[in-house]
Amino acid sequence: MGEQAGDKSGDKASSDTPAGENAHRDKNLQPDLILATITRLGKRIKERFPESSLAVLCEELRAVSEEAKQRSLQIQRPIIALRALSLFLVLLISAGVVGTMISFKNADASLSLTDFIQLLEAAINDVVLIGAGIFFLITLETRIKRNRALQAIHELRSFAHIIDMHQLTKDITRLEETPSSPLRRMSAAELIRYLDYCSEMLSLVGKVAALYIQHFSDGVAIAAVTEIENLTTGLSRKIWQKITLIESHIQRHGPGLATSPDTARA
Repeated sequence: MGEQAGDKSGDKASSDTPAGENAHRDKNLQPDLILATITRLGKRIKERFPESSLAVLCEELRAVSEEAKQRSLQIQRPIIALRALSLFLVLLISAGVVGTMISFKNADASLSLTDFIQLLEAAINDVVLIGAGIFFLITLETRIKRNRALQAIHELRSFAHIIDMHQLTKDITRLEETPSSPLRRMSAAELIRYLDYCSEMLSLVGKVAALYIQHFSDGVAIAAVTEIENLTTGLSRKIWQKITLIESHIQRHGPGLATSPDTARA
């Protein structure tokens, strides 16, 4: 009976929500959900590492995510004024070409073969230039949006490298220490958690980058986002290799402080 009641309640819930709306949500990234995930991650980092600069970095990622939401919506919206101006210029050029052809057709002067060849060459050059001008006007909006997207994606690429810098010295498997070695006060379990947070942030950077191409299918922008995803995946893979080494270290030596008892910000 309980299972049947559960099935009925599930059927009712699914019937209350339009199928098209559920399909739309499943096929698209939700900026608000990404923002909520980053916010929750920042709280988790603050609760476990209250003095860590990683928490500050996660807060900056949250601000970047909010800005990405607005930028992606701006890229998605058409630039009406630019489209109207481009259409007006294209019609103006087309009217000029048609007017020239009509005036040439009504001309009574007979042309010699040499004059005809020169006129044909000039006409071909004009057609190429006019076609290039029309192509420039038609693709102007796409290029403006592409530049905006690439600028934002470049910021995310730098963000990924900054996250990688935070985990660079988080390691307890080194056998020797020197006076210039980084100070460490986290236990092995804390290091694993810290590195896991870095991996989550890298994954979220890739999701924020994907927002820019969700409704903007430009080849150059898509290639840039793919590069970001490859970068974050590679950095995350490197982090998980380090986590595996730390877990092996725990199995051999047990959990404990990394090396130095001195306090240092993570």
